[in-house]
Amino acid sequence: MQTLSLIVLTSIVLYVVRLYVEYRRNMKTIRNYPGYRTFLSSSSIFANLLPQIPGIATGRLNLWRSKHDDFEYFGSDIFSVVNMWPTSNLSFRVADPVAIKEITSTRALWPKPVERYQGLKLFGSNIVVTENDEWKKHRRVANPAFSERNNRMVWEETVKIVNDMFDNDWRDRAEIEVDHCVNITLKLALLVIGSAGFGRSISWDNDLQIPPGHQMSFKDALHIVSVDIIYKLAVPDWAMGLTKKLRTVKLAFDELRMYMQDMINERRDTEKRTERYDLFSSLLDASAEDSDGMAKLSDSELTGNIFIFLLAGHETSAHTLCFCFALLALYQDEQETLLKHINTVLVDRRTPEYKDMPKLTYSMAVLYETLRLFPPVNGIPKKAAEDFSLSTSMTSGEKRVIPVPRGSVIILHVPGIHYNPKYWKDPHEFKPKRFLEDYNRDAFIPFSAGVRSCIGRRFSETESIAILTTIVQKYKIEIKDEPQFANETFDERRERILRCKAGITLSPVRVPLVFKRRVEGP
Repeated sequence: MQTLSLIVLTSIVLYVVRLYVEYRRNMKTIRNYPGYRTFLSSSSIFANLLPQIPGIATGRLNLWRSKHDDFEYFGSDIFSVVNMWPTSNLSFRVADPVAIKEITSTRALWPKPVERYQGLKLFGSNIVVTENDEWKKHRRVANPAFSERNNRMVWEETVKIVNDMFDNDWRDRAEIEVDHCVNITLKLALLVIGSAGFGRSISWDNDLQIPPGHQMSFKDALHIVSVDIIYKLAVPDWAMGLTKKLRTVKLAFDELRMYMQDMINERRDTEKRTERYDLFSSLLDASAEDSDGMAKLSDSELTGNIFIFLLAGHETSAHTLCFCFALLALYQDEQETLLKHINTVLVDRRTPEYKDMPKLTYSMAVLYETLRLFPPVNGIPKKAAEDFSLSTSMTSGEKRVIPVPRGSVIILHVPGIHYNPKYWKDPHEFKPKRFLEDYNRDAFIPFSAGVRSCIGRRFSETESIAILTTIVQKYKIEIKDEPQFANETFDERRERILRCKAGITLSPVRVPLVFKRRVEGP
């Protein structure tokens, strides 16, 4: 018995020694570059359940909450994270635009750690979960779908959908109160992606009938998949039937898969092809058979990509617009400046057209400032494919070269760079005009950067500018008065209205607003 105990104790001691040796080796490799040093690995589930305990756990390194604070604490726009258990690992957080440009410009040296994204293969392989030649194939097929012709359609469909909301939901009322603005923006984004993404016009007021062979309408399936994807990602397949909610989510995913396959079959079997410019049709056309009779993408890859564009284009746009309206309601002077600009472009309150988009510079500035303050994705991971080094300047002015060993994880810290006072004066303030002046474009990465930047950026910008301009042109936006908050200061109100939580994307908690119809002049 004593011999067994001795063997167990010796094994534990040897294991701890090995961990410590690896930890010291990592520290020596990076020359003890400043950063977090903890026993528990930040990648372990247990460590993320704990609060931040110096030397023990970083807790969940909340990139949004810390913004640029951690970088200021460590005196550098790059800091390291070295952990010991269950394995000694090494990672870096980066808020230096020069380093970020170097990382995103050399994709082969800094690939995407696609293993972190395998959960997004729900409908098939796609542009997000692939790398190297396979990624190039997806990108090559997807590129033609995001064309100028498609962007024009996005604009026209978006304006039509907003006006449909005015006519059939708001019904010319003088005031529209909403308990949470995201309920409006999510539905707007849903209808836009349904029309411009799938080529299926869905009325604001009416649902579509459920076709034979289906148990749920396309609109409902699309909405549930967009809003409740977290359940599908977090709950194993065998447990998806345990509750009514989970069964509904599972049904929605099954239904959306069937609808997309129906659309593929229908459009392939149609003898006379109707000219369609929606994203789904464009992807289908771009993936037609090549000279060897081989489809460029399989059916599962087609549905995988359209699902990713749905996920990326629906929730992110909806949340950004919600933050946008919240900021304009808080900062009435900025809203008035935006309205005056819109009226100079759209004389006599005419309906905005796609050709007006380049002239709506203040609308774009408001959108960009919102994206700077509330970036949808807070951390963009990369991985060092080989031993490398990054250069940065310490707060003291000292230049440092940071060794980055092969396999190290690099997180492009989006709030860190968006709130970096070196590149943004008064970074916590809402100042859209900064985007009408010279600014460091490498310090603005809401759509990532480099060749793997968001392929749907123009789609998102077109949709958002059309919604923002059309609503502000006709309605004044204010914070909804609630008796329990009657005595709060502006700072307290701002904190309450802009409160958010980090999920798949950065999400507003509750934004109660009032939309007041503007009185037309003589």
